[in-house]
Amino acid sequence: MGPGNTTTRTRRRAVPWALLGLWVALLAFVAPFASKLADVQHDRATDYLPASADSTQVAKIQEQLPGGETTELVLVYHRDGGLTAADRTTAAQQVDEIAAANRLTGTPKDVPSQDGTTLMYPVASTEPGIDEEKRDVFVNDVRDVAQGEDGMTVDVGGPGALATDAGEVYNSLGGPLLYTTVGVVAILLIVIYRSPLLWLVPLAVAGIADYLSMGVAYGLHQAFGTTISGQSSGVMTILVFGAGTDYALLLISRYREELRRVERPYDAMRVALRSCGPAVLASSGTVAVGLVCLLAADLNSSRGMGPLGALGVLCALVAMLTLLPAVLVLLGRRVFWPLVPAFGSKPKERRSLFTAMGSSAGRRPYAVLAGGAILLGALALGTLNLPGSIKQQDSFVDKPDAVAAMETLAAAYPEQGTQPITVITPADRADATLAAARDHQGVAAAERGRTGDGWTEISVTAKGAPQSAAETATIKSLRDDLKGSYIGGPSAEQLDLEDTNARDQLVVVPIVVVSVLLILIVLLRSLVAPLLLVAAVIAVWGASLGIGGLLFGPVLGFEGTDPGLGLLSFVFLVALGVDYGIFLMHRMREESLSGAEPSAAALTALRTTGGVIASAGLVLAATFAVLTNMGLVQLVQLGFVIAVGVLLDTFLVRTYLVTSASVALGRKVWWPGTLSREPAQGQPPEPRQKEPVVVG
Repeated sequence: MGPGNTTTRTRRRAVPWALLGLWVALLAFVAPFASKLADVQHDRATDYLPASADSTQVAKIQEQLPGGETTELVLVYHRDGGLTAADRTTAAQQVDEIAAANRLTGTPKDVPSQDGTTLMYPVASTEPGIDEEKRDVFVNDVRDVAQGEDGMTVDVGGPGALATDAGEVYNSLGGPLLYTTVGVVAILLIVIYRSPLLWLVPLAVAGIADYLSMGVAYGLHQAFGTTISGQSSGVMTILVFGAGTDYALLLISRYREELRRVERPYDAMRVALRSCGPAVLASSGTVAVGLVCLLAADLNSSRGMGPLGALGVLCALVAMLTLLPAVLVLLGRRVFWPLVPAFGSKPKERRSLFTAMGSSAGRRPYAVLAGGAILLGALALGTLNLPGSIKQQDSFVDKPDAVAAMETLAAAYPEQGTQPITVITPADRADATLAAARDHQGVAAAERGRTGDGWTEISVTAKGAPQSAAETATIKSLRDDLKGSYIGGPSAEQLDLEDTNARDQLVVVPIVVVSVLLILIVLLRSLVAPLLLVAAVIAVWGASLGIGGLLFGPVLGFEGTDPGLGLLSFVFLVALGVDYGIFLMHRMREESLSGAEPSAAALTALRTTGGVIASAGLVLAATFAVLTNMGLVQLVQLGFVIAVGVLLDTFLVRTYLVTSASVALGRKVWWPGTLSREPAQGQPPEPRQKEPVVVG
């Protein structure tokens, strides 16, 4: 045995252990930072509002005023048959007790409804300031005091109570979201691998990647002030497990192939990484670039989700291309037990589902294309049935106390504003602004609030009900009339969200499309194939939103649609859909380079990658479907549309439509690259190595 063999054997043992040691050191380094991520996670209004909007400026200035941001509540006392004298006495006593225990901005005054069934007490305090924990304590203390009795109900609503209820939902994302995601991925991996051990390896590596992403996310926040919200950190976790498991499926499938050809696991893994590594790198890069494009959005929540989502994908990539191979090599072939791929063995020849699908697509490519286009177009028409923008009180799956209060107020005060519009004006113009607000046609009342740092706060009550057309018109006209002042408050925030999401969609969507196209052109060395892939994922996006339109209102009973659903679902579906397209087209290009005719290359690529893409699609769809079990309608809608889109892309577009289009276009799919040209007359094609049938 020569020195070369000894060196090779030493490297086979040393490299996996060295990688494992590096990961142990890396995790030890990031552990203190990962544990601090929850400390910098916030779900304040400014974390979700547009960066340049009036309502955002109001929230920022309120934080600087004496006492910080105001926590505004509304106590709603109600009896169906009409409030009694005893009810009113009880309400007054409870409000006095609340005022005695807390530092309020003024003495609460009762506002009775005309029908005598309801009594409203606006309550506001600056004591919690911008501290979310103190705000929640204040809200819950008020709720502990405000209790109904003998048939009288008491609900605590208002912006502060809504923020507390929403915060409880976001705070619950961390644990339940992680546990549910891990459970769903574990079940799918057990079914896919049919092994008592193998499923644990990619799942554990994904968990480590998620922990790494938490530490790096904290570092990004400290270095660049990146917004960390419950929504963005939850989506980051989903992407780590979803995308990471997808990369693991592709690598393990190719590794299993190579173990039948190559004797030693280390050498088999090297071949597998060389074969599928470029596709994994390109696909993860495409997803990351697509998500980073969200930095062009004006909406703070979208901008924060972009870098965190990209971070999750890149952490998953690093873990799956370094830690996963090291662990698999150290465990050897036995990790696949009981279906161990023996050296020199051949997998069972069987006609797979994807072979059958490819055959039908190859025989009638134009018919398949026409049928698929008609189906996707018909589904996209469902977008016309999407409900309008969702209101605050409709954004919870299960109705909390704050929403019950808003519903009672809407019924008891149908023609009256029940939540304030906040006007922030320069202190030297406060009197003129207050007078102009009181004289405004749509304003029922206006009161001066706090003053500080050159600004004065004015609380305006509109004549129209909250988030009605009348109140919206009042907000817009106030902004036109009160030049130099900022108009905010819950309804103004909702209006700014709608306007900014419409603007962001016009700006971000073209950037995403161009960025993804450029990456695909460089990767595939073609113009036609990238256009085909991008057109396919855009069609999937439209069809997925259309299915949402058919189900959200009529079946699920949602009263509105999140204004950001279109943009976020587009970015995720385009980035993730192209991800699978890269797996397919990269294998198709391999086959073409080895001498296969275009039709044979397309069908072989589908046959050899179809099972992996299907497994990956199921895992990714399942991870996003976890969001449908969360308590906010916005998250349910986002998870539903992306999960449905991934399934459509996996089982219809990738398998049937892209394959059929590739067969129909022939060599033109690679235009203007060298593969688009016919080989010279009399020149035999290069010999190709026969690919084995991929099992699992």
